[in-house]
Amino acid sequence: MPREFTSLTQLLEHISKTAKRRKRVSLDLVVRAVGRRSFAPLLLLVGIILFSPLSGIPGVPTIMGLLVLLTAVQLLLGRSHFWLPQWLLRRSISKGKLIRALHWLQKPARFIDRWLRPRLEFLVGRAGTYVIAAICAVIALALPAMEIVPFSATTAGMALTALGLALVAHDGVLALFAFVVTAFVFGLIAGALF
Repeated sequence: MPREFTSLTQLLEHISKTAKRRKRVSLDLVVRAVGRRSFAPLLLLVGIILFSPLSGIPGVPTIMGLLVLLTAVQLLLGRSHFWLPQWLLRRSISKGKLIRALHWLQKPARFIDRWLRPRLEFLVGRAGTYVIAAICAVIALALPAMEIVPFSATTAGMALTALGLALVAHDGVLALFAFVVTAFVFGLIAGALF
């Protein structure tokens, strides 16, 4: 059931309510909760997962990178309903780990929500969304390498969260911040690998 989210707190609360009904929470359940038709909530979801302590679980950055890449490419191709493979959607995590990560994110989410508002909307309009999708695809391709560079996946999660929030809140200023964070992430990776 697709929903409109206007804040990060609202999205976290919705995921938490969905998770409380299960012992294990699959990616499919969370994706259905936030809506498969909207790029912004899916991007925001991945960013939250990578920014949380869940990014320290081996394989999570790579799986999230694949999710972002698949949705970003489909957006760039003009699809309105995102297809994701079943093997990816079946991936799951224990309810306890997810609830702890969501709880850890509540305070930063409330702080961030106070600063969100529609600004410089041309940066997050139709053309801006395609630029953001292209940037996200590049980040997604780099996420497997981020498994070996400490904290880089968390920083990438911050960039993806900011890009997702910018689209949700129509906040171009936040999009500009996300572009700076993305440049920093790639500088960090380049410095660590070369």
